[in-house]
Amino acid sequence: MPLIDTNENKKKLCHLYNEISKSLFGFGTTLLRVTIDDRIVTYYAKHRRSPRSDALEGEAPTLKHEVDFYMSSIYKKKLREKLEQEFGLEIEALLRDYDPGTQWAITNVILHEPK
Repeated sequence: MPLIDTNENKKKLCHLYNEISKSLFGFGTTLLRVTIDDRIVTYYAKHRRSPRSDALEGEAPTLKHEVDFYMSSIYKKKLREKLEQEFGLEIEALLRDYDPGTQWAITNVILHEPK
């Protein structure tokens, strides 16, 4: 099922993304934008810096990097589940890149071709 590019859908997509952020980190994003282009939904998100991340970065930078990687993987899993459940989307791939230094994350959701 294609996702129509409407303001209402964008609001729902942003709300869903922020809800996942709140559930994993305790707070939402500082900036969040979503675009819908044919079969690709793209999130542009600036996340808040966690005090735990600051502490780990100073004491155990390798561990912080590993934690960032796993938290991003969990984020992707939860986002996929929610998009499939709440929007009925058939997702071909979900790609997320997170830069811990700047707290930016870009997430691309590639939808299956309509049949």
